[in-house]
Amino acid sequence: MKILFICSKNKWRSPTAEKVFHNFNGYDVRSAGTEVGAKVKVTNGHIGWADYIFVMEKKHIRRLKGKFGSMLDNKKMLNLDIPDDYGYMNEELIEILKVRVGEYIEVPE
Repeated sequence: MKILFICSKNKWRSPTAEKVFHNFNGYDVRSAGTEVGAKVKVTNGHIGWADYIFVMEKKHIRRLKGKFGSMLDNKKMLNLDIPDDYGYMNEELIEILKVRVGEYIEVPE
């Protein structure tokens, strides 16, 4: 399963999710951001590659739909509703990610 995590700048939330879920249960995991200054900016390649797209906020869904439109038609895109209040590998962020992502796929303990 190929999982893409999306946040704004690909600095804290989505890279944390990528690290937490990397190589767990055979998942292939990547992360990217929607903003111009993102560390890794989301591309057509990311969207085409992903089976699941987890976004951190509703605004990320709007941005992805605005940029990638019909490429998203057959994609499972899920909003985790995690605000930009956490640093990289923050323990509370990790727990929230495990709970919210765990509603859709198997997660590490």
